[in-house]
Amino acid sequence: MNAKHVKRVVVTGVGLVSPLAANSTVSWERLLKGLSGVKKLPPESYGDCPVSIAGIIPSYEDDCVGGLDMNRYIPLKEQKKADRFIQLALVAAEEAINDAGLLPLSDEEKLDIATIVATGIGGFHSITNAVNTVATKGSRKLSPFTIPSFIANLAAGQISIKYGFKGMIGAPVSACAASIQAIGDGFRAIQSGYANIALVGGSESCINNVSLGGFHAARALTTNYNDAPERASRPFDSQRDGFVMSEGAGILILEDLDNALKRNAKILAEIIGYGTTSDAWHITSGPEDGSGAARSMQKALNDAHLKPDDIDYINAHSTSTFVGDRAEISAIKSVFNNSNTYISSTKSSTGHMLGAAGAAATIFSIKAINDGIAPPSINIDDLDDSTDGLNIIKNIPKETSIKNVLINGFGFGGVNASLIISDFVK
Repeated sequence: MNAKHVKRVVVTGVGLVSPLAANSTVSWERLLKGLSGVKKLPPESYGDCPVSIAGIIPSYEDDCVGGLDMNRYIPLKEQKKADRFIQLALVAAEEAINDAGLLPLSDEEKLDIATIVATGIGGFHSITNAVNTVATKGSRKLSPFTIPSFIANLAAGQISIKYGFKGMIGAPVSACAASIQAIGDGFRAIQSGYANIALVGGSESCINNVSLGGFHAARALTTNYNDAPERASRPFDSQRDGFVMSEGAGILILEDLDNALKRNAKILAEIIGYGTTSDAWHITSGPEDGSGAARSMQKALNDAHLKPDDIDYINAHSTSTFVGDRAEISAIKSVFNNSNTYISSTKSSTGHMLGAAGAAATIFSIKAINDGIAPPSINIDDLDDSTDGLNIIKNIPKETSIKNVLINGFGFGGVNASLIISDFVK
């Protein structure tokens, strides 16, 4: 890419549906209060699986301030035609588009709007329901909407159809790095002039006895905190024993700077660096030294033309697994050496939203820049000794000036992705 023609890329809108709340503002407020969105599940959700907790989006009936009323966004008849991960993406997209003040748009403008919405797994509920239908009633009882409900690119597809966005469309399906890669893809598309605007992010909703049982079989989920759900997600704590599976969606509106200025859009942040690598190591875990993650972070730094000391805050991928957190800690130490950079993992409050996790972390990081406050890692009673020398934000937010933030997302299959966002300066 010719540096003379690389366009600047800014964020002008965000939308978030998380276990903390069904919008970005309340989610952020509750994050700073150190609250948790992890709850006890009803027995039918987990069956005989020893995991009985998850990060669930609150319903409006239970939480009139931050709860989700899906009927407000999607008619009940239409809900039956789309898996929940698609529905959540539509909700987050509506908030992001409204936040950006993007509408109305001319037909010509819609031709250059990209839609890139990731997922780690896709329509898992629709798949398991379809299998159950075939097993109990036969294949002739399947709905004609079965396949469109679970295909991974249908979150992007449904958003594109609803708003008439006719630019490039994509759906990274790269486990827990997926939505960082979606943001990176949109970033590159605008940098190169391939799109003027990109709606990017990720969505996930796959909590049932099959997914819980499968991740438990892989020894990835916590089982020690079923009686204290809000204490279960504890990245960097010495007593962590696995991640908490969560649902949610995060969507961002990216724009070419000139386009944003021309329409007098409010600019929340600028994206300045992106890196992605492969471990080529193991199907579920990276090397203990975090070398692939380190290369991803270094590529992002190089892309942003920054030094490690220029990063004020790292929103870590760390999910509360023993091996994964230690590998990322090793990677951060190898890249940042003795840097005083603040570090936390917002998954301590939300649990792990899988393919939506990176988008959620990016949205929280944008708000950290805007408000001058770095969110904490909650549930830290005793820091893992591997974190010695690192500046982990324990339990209480840290008020500080934040210019540059690095966000990590790593996933099964050895995928690593890192993004750098910055306070916008014209």
